[in-house]
Amino acid sequence: MSIAERFMGIPTGNICDCNELEGAMSSAIMPLHYKMKMAGVAMTVECQPGDNLTIHKAIHIAEPGTVLVINCKGYTDRGVFGEMFATSCVARGIVGVVIDGGCRDKEDLIEMNFPTFVRGVNPNGTRKEVCGEINIPISCGGIIVNPGDIIIGDADGVVCIRKKDAEAVLEKSQAKKEKEIVMKPQLAAGKTTVELMGFGKKLGLED
Repeated sequence: MSIAERFMGIPTGNICDCNELEGAMSSAIMPLHYKMKMAGVAMTVECQPGDNLTIHKAIHIAEPGTVLVINCKGYTDRGVFGEMFATSCVARGIVGVVIDGGCRDKEDLIEMNFPTFVRGVNPNGTRKEVCGEINIPISCGGIIVNPGDIIIGDADGVVCIRKKDAEAVLEKSQAKKEKEIVMKPQLAAGKTTVELMGFGKKLGLED
């Protein structure tokens, strides 16, 4: 199992907490459906707003396990990604897309359950004139994403973990998830986070 696959099932909130409270993209980048989840390795794609020629190339050369992270400069008035692209992605082992821009075919993408995280949705078509760059550092959702970074997405949004930090963040995130599994029944039984997390003195509730 790859390092990216091992992040699957860990809440993005736990991952951010274990990444120095950082790594999340803008809250504007959200899944089309709350049940969409993904974890993969970033292939970065730099597009001209309203032009998706570069995405055609990216899908053609992408390796299985890839998440396409696409910078469309936040332009959402054209849908650069849709059902046809998603069908090709599934066949080629691409595990999801993140688009700082717009997609279309929302209903089809949800029915396919293809993990699609976007800034907006718009049915307008796109030009296919300018081939941008692939696998360079890009800005997406307000953070810098490098090729090979680990990308995790769930109902809360998208998190990017630097490749060099992935093992350490994974280990801490798994431990945090397990700790919370233990805490949950204690909270349900009436204990509070103040008691369980030792905040009494900090909150002036203990001498």
